[in-house]
Amino acid sequence: MTSVAPDPAHSLASQRRALNQVLAVGLADALLLLVLLYVAFVDRSDAAVSVLGPIHGVGYLILLYLTVAGAGAKRWPWWFPGIVLVTGGPLGSIVGDIVLRRRLPD
Repeated sequence: MTSVAPDPAHSLASQRRALNQVLAVGLADALLLLVLLYVAFVDRSDAAVSVLGPIHGVGYLILLYLTVAGAGAKRWPWWFPGIVLVTGGPLGSIVGDIVLRRRLPD
């Protein structure tokens, strides 16, 4: 198993800050997704879905951007943006964040 050692150009603190950004957007998007699913399947409000759906989509794109930018800067491996892409955003970003934080040196 490979550890995620910070690139010499990036300090451990900057890597944690980047992960904090991904986690914050991931948690916000996860909460928004739960609300979106509730209004779509329980309330059946097309008006709310038409507003919340695109907002969730923007959150997903931001997560993809943040994780691809971090992988491009060698802050973490390319599997991280891949898992965000495959899982639709929040779930992959939160799981990936947990895995990467466990691999960071203390």
